[in-house]
Amino acid sequence: MDHLTFAFWFLVASLLGATAFYSVGVYRQQSANQSREAKLENGDLVQLAKVIDGDTIVVNKGSEGSVTIRLLGIKTLPSKHGKDETAVFGRASEEALKRIISDQPMRVLLNNPPRDRHGRTLATLYAGDQDVGLALVAQGHALVFSVYPFPSMPLYLQAQNEARSKHLGLWTDAEVSARAEALMREWAKQGG
Repeated sequence: MDHLTFAFWFLVASLLGATAFYSVGVYRQQSANQSREAKLENGDLVQLAKVIDGDTIVVNKGSEGSVTIRLLGIKTLPSKHGKDETAVFGRASEEALKRIISDQPMRVLLNNPPRDRHGRTLATLYAGDQDVGLALVAQGHALVFSVYPFPSMPLYLQAQNEARSKHLGLWTDAEVSARAEALMREWAKQGG
């Protein structure tokens, strides 16, 4: 075997070894992260740790760890697209979410199934006796995500219709309202 062939195979073996070593490290890190995630059950009390966006938050369950929760039945406008006219309404939904929760404990009502395709916990949260998602819809900060029916959907749709008729939140802007209507029509088609 000449030196060039030996060098080639040595490089291949080194790269395979490095890949295996890196993969084991990634697996261990993912396992550690998953083991730190708190296990939630219906009725558990949680505290806000972080608002990701208007419909996704991270909560703490005491010393047991944290969980990412996607609020069931709602969709807020994106807040991260700076020049998009919807971004201001996305940021408003985040601020409204913080106000509704306002450092009080929240009670969890898990969906069935309890996780979405991104691994987030799907749940309805109650701050006091207030349904957090319903409050966002009623204030015009969220749309009812009707693709997957959920038990409180009729109540959410009624609140959405009232917010729209009163021109609250995102319903104050004609162009954003038109985009919201288009989204809702698309979701209605997807939901059957």
